[in-house]
Amino acid sequence: MFKKLFGFGKKKKEEIQEEPVEELEVKETEEDSKNVEDSKEEVKSDLENDEDNSEYDSQKEREEDEIESNTTEETKNEEAVSQEILEEQIEAQEEIAEIEEIKAEDIEKAQEIETQEKQDEIEESEDTVENQIDDEVEEKPKKVSLFDRLKQGLTKAKQGITDRIDEVLKAYTKVDEELLEDLEEVLITADVGVNTTMDIIEKLEDVIRTKKITDPQDVREELKLIIEDILSKDDTKLDVSHSPTIILMVGVNGVGKTTTIGKLAHRYKSEGKKVLLAAGDTFRAAAIDQLEVWANRCNVDIIKHQEGADPGAVIFDAIKASKARGVDVLICDTAGRLHNKSNLMNELGKVFKIVDREYPEAKKEVLLVVDATTGQNAVSQAKSFKEVCDITGLALTKLDGTAKGGVILAVKSEVDVPVKLIGVGEKMEDLQDFDSKSFVDALFS
Repeated sequence: MFKKLFGFGKKKKEEIQEEPVEELEVKETEEDSKNVEDSKEEVKSDLENDEDNSEYDSQKEREEDEIESNTTEETKNEEAVSQEILEEQIEAQEEIAEIEEIKAEDIEKAQEIETQEKQDEIEESEDTVENQIDDEVEEKPKKVSLFDRLKQGLTKAKQGITDRIDEVLKAYTKVDEELLEDLEEVLITADVGVNTTMDIIEKLEDVIRTKKITDPQDVREELKLIIEDILSKDDTKLDVSHSPTIILMVGVNGVGKTTTIGKLAHRYKSEGKKVLLAAGDTFRAAAIDQLEVWANRCNVDIIKHQEGADPGAVIFDAIKASKARGVDVLICDTAGRLHNKSNLMNELGKVFKIVDREYPEAKKEVLLVVDATTGQNAVSQAKSFKEVCDITGLALTKLDGTAKGGVILAVKSEVDVPVKLIGVGEKMEDLQDFDSKSFVDALFS
């Protein structure tokens, strides 16, 4: 086998060596050609691939260029829009600045106008205050006296009485019956009353004969003295110096009872007295509430029951409270009774009996309140009330509201009750103690 093997190998070697050189060259040439062809094919293939890649790259470049172009255009559009928006914003800001500038100018002008107006107001106020101060210092006294208040309150009465008397006296050059008749007419129309007027004229005739008066102007002074004498016959002062004192206010509705009570309470409270009010007018609607308002305003106590309660019970409780509290002045309101109703007047009499029985140690004042504007009706009221109770004085209200102030002479002379209080206004100080001389002086001034 070994031989076979080596012999085979030897044979092969010899066969290879025996191949011709030309055939080898041909084979090499063929192989080289084939290799060249293969190389060409590879180069061709590479070229084709290169072309394909070039087309792809070109396409890609074109797409990128297109995208870039679109992006550039969009950017330009965005920049254009942004520029337009920016321009609009700038324009809006300019408009706002212009508006603000106009507003600032308007505000400045308004402030200037307002400042000027305030300055004018201040100057005007200063001038007004200076004028008021000058007027108060030069023309007006710091406090108006009671007499001046009285004169102011009697202005209408003066026009209705003394001014007309002066006109009559100026119309005559001598004193005769016609002069006296004209004076009589003036007095009657001023609500002096017929009886009182006749009494005044008779006294005036006696004085004229006795003093042999011939000048009409002298008659005026004599008439003044006669009127003063009528009003000053009795004691006219409301005396509350004794403690305790009880004041009972009587009179019809609407004459000013409650207001007079309030003003008296204020006066006595200001004098340091301990004051208590009794709401005895239980029939008139809101009379209790009205008196309570006055009590609160004057800072004094009040005794009251419900509306419609027995007035006698209210007065009884008030007397008990007055004793317990050591009250100096007890002021009692009573129902505004019609003087032509006998049963109501009798009930008023019962109230006085309770006072006499329960409060004998107190000084008692019974004030009849009459309205000066009611004229002769005030006289009839005074007469009716005097029949039921012991009236100690008159309070004549609303004298400032009538030109017929002569009613004070009629009430005083026909009822024979002194006038103790007169009301000549709405203020606290306008409720005054009656003084006949001051009254007549104010009336004839």
